[in-house]
Amino acid sequence: MAYKNERRRSENDVLDKQSEREMPFLRINFILMAIAGVMIVLGFLLMAGGSSDWGAFNPDIFSTRRIVVGPTIVFLGFIFMGVGIMFSRNKK
Repeated sequence: MAYKNERRRSENDVLDKQSEREMPFLRINFILMAIAGVMIVLGFLLMAGGSSDWGAFNPDIFSTRRIVVGPTIVFLGFIFMGVGIMFSRNKK
């Protein structure tokens, strides 16, 4: 019985000793991806709003916020997501 417990402890020690370099994503990667996700959601929220219908024309559909600022923030968010995924610290 004691042998099994020692074996379990040694296996857990090996798993605990994994360095951060062996992990595919570091903590900074998750932080960068979360920031990018917030940027993407914010951009889509800036593009949201009411629409025109047959009864009345809504000129707000052509506002700068909807056709320039929102899509730009979404595009930058997607670019930043790629940066967050590809980012790695070179620890040697």
